[in-house]
Amino acid sequence: MSMLEKSDPIVDTICNERDKGLGMAKFDSLGTSTREALDEEAELQGLYQGYRGVDADYVHAGRTALDRWMDWKFGLRIHWGPYSVIGSAVGESWLLCKLGYPKSMHSTLPMLRAQYERLAMQWNPAGFDAEQWCDMIRRAGMKYFTFTCKHHDGFSMYDTKTIVSKRLVHTGAESVKFIDFNRHYSIMETPFGRDVTKELVDAVHRYDLGIGLYYSHIDWFDPDFRIDENNYQFDRNYTRQNDSLGFGRMIARHREQIRELCTNYGKIDCLCLDMSFAEESSINKDIIETIKIARRLQPEMLMRNRGIGVYGDYKTPEGVVPVSPESFDAEDIAPVAVAEKLQQIPWQVIYPGGKCMSYVWGDIYKPVKWIVETLVDIVAKGGNFQVGYGPGPYGTFDPEVVNRLEKTGDWLKINGEAIYGTRPYKEFAEGGNIRFTRSKDSRYVYMFLMGWPSPPLVLGSFNIESVRVKSGSPIKMLGLDHNFEYVQNNKRLEIKIPEWLSDAAKRPCKYVYVFRIEV
Repeated sequence: MSMLEKSDPIVDTICNERDKGLGMAKFDSLGTSTREALDEEAELQGLYQGYRGVDADYVHAGRTALDRWMDWKFGLRIHWGPYSVIGSAVGESWLLCKLGYPKSMHSTLPMLRAQYERLAMQWNPAGFDAEQWCDMIRRAGMKYFTFTCKHHDGFSMYDTKTIVSKRLVHTGAESVKFIDFNRHYSIMETPFGRDVTKELVDAVHRYDLGIGLYYSHIDWFDPDFRIDENNYQFDRNYTRQNDSLGFGRMIARHREQIRELCTNYGKIDCLCLDMSFAEESSINKDIIETIKIARRLQPEMLMRNRGIGVYGDYKTPEGVVPVSPESFDAEDIAPVAVAEKLQQIPWQVIYPGGKCMSYVWGDIYKPVKWIVETLVDIVAKGGNFQVGYGPGPYGTFDPEVVNRLEKTGDWLKINGEAIYGTRPYKEFAEGGNIRFTRSKDSRYVYMFLMGWPSPPLVLGSFNIESVRVKSGSPIKMLGLDHNFEYVQNNKRLEIKIPEWLSDAAKRPCKYVYVFRIEV
């Protein structure tokens, strides 16, 4: 990659943005800082294949932002919007789409959409309290969370100033016609009338948490966005050539909403983009220009790669955990099908804690044991983990969710040393019952015993081949003041388990037990 010179127009653009006070700290000077950023970008592209192919004027968020994010490990994914009022098991605003419904129900969907839009504008989630949310997240041992600013339904959960010019009429004499709307279609126009995104971001900074803002590229409410095939307004004849004004409004509103999120809420750690526009080159060029604006506004903001490809900083396998660091789900939605190096791009698993990421009436939530074991497995393989829960229509979380998160936090109070700020060990596992992480300075290896053998099995000792203990150093179980006896030979490490630990009440925690080994 060639270095940018002072006369380069890209440098001029960067400096113009810097002079406007838009936080372009990565390019504080025309010389050294620019070269250092480009050198770092070249190093990152050497490490992550999924970063290659960007324009020469673009740099990713960089090592500092990546390291901070990788240190957090565990977070919450919050999907919340008008769809929580309905609480459908279809999930989030997908209930507006034909997917998941039998053909016999398709004729009733226009009525559902009309009802949904009326509910959205009448919504009053008076129980919402950003402080309570952040307190719950911190007690869960989570370091960051992602909040849905706009899902596919097009309803903005923040104070957007952008205008939806027209809307589709779903029922009645004017059915399937577009009529003037000229409103924001946002939480600010409801009886609630508060910018929940701002309240959350302000609370995040008080609680010293990281924050990600979710934003869907697509929009099923604004007819100007009727270009994706999941959109119930989809029109194959709607093109830039046939309706340049509509396309212009779409690009402008999409760009302005991303600009709003990047400027009105202070420092944002992640922009979680979702979905993508149709494969139409002129649109994609506009989207990349928008992403470059976002990068200038928030230089160290990590962006999910959905809809922007190589310009993204991380990837999110959804509802699936890679079986090993060498296998990965290329499509993000199905069990592992192809081999793909995880070093292609940094990654984070997002996984619902119930049926869906959003609130579902009468949901059945996964147990605490699943949360802990999934977290350990993902971190051992080099990823981050966000478990997904949505608050109900009133703005509060189900007590069962709160209980599960608190118990997870109790486990992390004891064992967090082996999770936060760690990196993958040379082997992520040994057998089916052992996982490993290491401290960033490589001084310690943390060995996770995924469950304690139940009677009549008795664990007297166990052997591992992947770790060699430093001569004379103690082996500890986190949360327990006891030095374990061990024998190290050329091939294996044998750790002896005292008989009194067969009593579960004498163990420091439940579910997964962690040994710290100096190597």
